[in-house]
Amino acid sequence: MGITKHMPFEWRVGLRYTRAGKRSGRNSFISFISLISMAGIALGVAALIVVLSVMNGFQKDVRDRMLSVLSHVEVLGASGGLPNWQEAANEAMQNKEVTGSAPYVAAQAIMTRDEGFRGVVVRGILPDQEPKVSDVAGQVKAGSLNDLRPGEFNIVLGLELARAMQIRLGDKVTMVAPQGQVTPAGVIPQMKRFNVVGIFEAGHYEFDSTLAFIHMQDAMRMFRQEAPSGLRLKIADMQRAPQVARDLQRSLTGDVMVSDWSKQNRTWFAAVQTEKRMMFLILALIIAVAAFNLVSTLVMTVTDKQADIAILRTLGASPLSIMKIFMIQGAIVGLLGTAIGVSLGVAVALNVDVIVPFIERLLSVQFLPRDVYLISDLPSDLRWPDVGNIALMAIVLAFLATIYPSWWAARVKPADALRYE
Repeated sequence: MGITKHMPFEWRVGLRYTRAGKRSGRNSFISFISLISMAGIALGVAALIVVLSVMNGFQKDVRDRMLSVLSHVEVLGASGGLPNWQEAANEAMQNKEVTGSAPYVAAQAIMTRDEGFRGVVVRGILPDQEPKVSDVAGQVKAGSLNDLRPGEFNIVLGLELARAMQIRLGDKVTMVAPQGQVTPAGVIPQMKRFNVVGIFEAGHYEFDSTLAFIHMQDAMRMFRQEAPSGLRLKIADMQRAPQVARDLQRSLTGDVMVSDWSKQNRTWFAAVQTEKRMMFLILALIIAVAAFNLVSTLVMTVTDKQADIAILRTLGASPLSIMKIFMIQGAIVGLLGTAIGVSLGVAVALNVDVIVPFIERLLSVQFLPRDVYLISDLPSDLRWPDVGNIALMAIVLAFLATIYPSWWAARVKPADALRYE
């Protein structure tokens, strides 16, 4: 009471209209509609914060899991191989952004065991160099990446690939390469038996179900290559990969091509960004609908309070003061709804990793099956700039919704309003 005592009368009347509703059924109904408008704004703001946080988390989680296996930057020979990879590595390391390098051989093959077969992506690596550019060594759950020794034809498989083909540590598999020998009977595919010495789990279904590692020298023999396919580089800041790739393209000698992770996965990242924008627009409509509901609330309030408006006008209140009263009423509803929505949305976004598993256990469902989605856990990455933009949009929409009813209230003529009172 002491706080409102020193407020301008527009604020006091606006606050009173906001919480009015105990003296008549009509006022109670209007206040109920105000609560519905406030709840609509709150739910819209909360839903938008949670969805954007989950989509940010999904993008970040998949990107990080991708880059735990993929390289930040790749240097490829224009002719299909990179015979002078040591020289290219030395030149690349001169760039202060580059922190590690490792050669590799990339190929595709068919892996068979008993009567089963699967298409696999084979990557030939040097086990002592690979930790400089990826986290695969730390992702090996059984065996060791160091067991890939030249000439022994050992192999490390992804967990989902091993599970699908019922392969365990110590089993043998047969690799069939498309490169083969030409004979009078036709082309005979190159075949070789490999010993399974390790199983890794990157947490990315595509890699866990299709990727296999062998020693680089074994890969060159298997796929009849005289040199590595290229050079993989790791940089200090993955977000600067496009700029670093352009710098390396200018500085490296020889006929080479340089690409970065954003180009290699451009379609996927563009699709996620487009989906994020569309979800923002769709969920923003919830806030817009609540704002339009606020218009109807204020129109009903103006209709109900015409006698009050006429009395205020006869006491000397200006049309601008009348506008302020109803704009304050609508703004308070918008501000409270936004504050509640931000609090709820932030609380849910910060606890998605607890809430979603609880719901999955309660309903005995899995929202992200591993064989359908790239990840199986629902991540969340709350970004405060997004929260600020959402809150600002909700407040602006609520404020815009007050303009027409307030303008209409200011045009009420005292004589007409009091004629039938």
